[in-house]
Amino acid sequence: MCELFAMSARHPTTVSMSLEEFSRHGGLSGPHKDGWGIGWYEEGDIRLVKERDPAASSACVRFIQTHPFSSSLVLSHIRKATLGPVAMRNCQPFARELGGAWHCFAHNGDLKGIAADARFRAEGFRPVGETDSEQAFCALLDTLRPLWSGAGVPPIGERRQIVARFAAALRELGPANFLYCDGDALFAHADRRHQDDGSIRAPGMWRLSRHCPAGGGLAAEGLRIASEHGEQEVLLVASVPLTAEGWVALGEGEMIVAQRGRIAELGR
Repeated sequence: MCELFAMSARHPTTVSMSLEEFSRHGGLSGPHKDGWGIGWYEEGDIRLVKERDPAASSACVRFIQTHPFSSSLVLSHIRKATLGPVAMRNCQPFARELGGAWHCFAHNGDLKGIAADARFRAEGFRPVGETDSEQAFCALLDTLRPLWSGAGVPPIGERRQIVARFAAALRELGPANFLYCDGDALFAHADRRHQDDGSIRAPGMWRLSRHCPAGGGLAAEGLRIASEHGEQEVLLVASVPLTAEGWVALGEGEMIVAQRGRIAELGR
């Protein structure tokens, strides 16, 4: 089962990640990892690093782990292939430009029949690979395109309504846990997920809000966050809890909209 992780922070914060530790924590072991990727926003742009090979043998992962980056928006995905071959083009997150901003997306689940469903037919954006996840992302951007046709960033409420309607339709096809970011806000939609007992049910994602004093930080499985710019607020979203703290399970169909480390909206 794929693993998702995202962070929204009030200020750019130093992040050190070990994706191999993440994968072990999520139940993926040995060679059963079919690619990984991480994207982080920096000065209005996005840095995207992806590989088709297991994180355990990746020099890029080791470099990211030993050379922390600074960002206020981070998305990460570890792949267990279900649809589409093991290839770079099928690794997530995916990124596209829309309305002068970079949009980033990662999905966990199975969306059976999405390519043949007229509701998710992408015209302005086309998948490069063969995954149902990328098809969903292209369809979402097509839906959002009219909203982003004007100048500036559209109102958060209007963006949320479109993403929420899209998510509700996506759930009809199968488990639809996804992370979507437009450079201003992080949207985290939770659905069902393969659990340790073999069942497919909620929770599909968990969240944790943290307040870090100046000079403070957070340490989790495969993750270290250091506050550099005074008091810091951080929201973490992950497929499974990463620490022994009070992570909150998201209900089936629940969606978080976060800006600068705070939850702006929470609901279905």
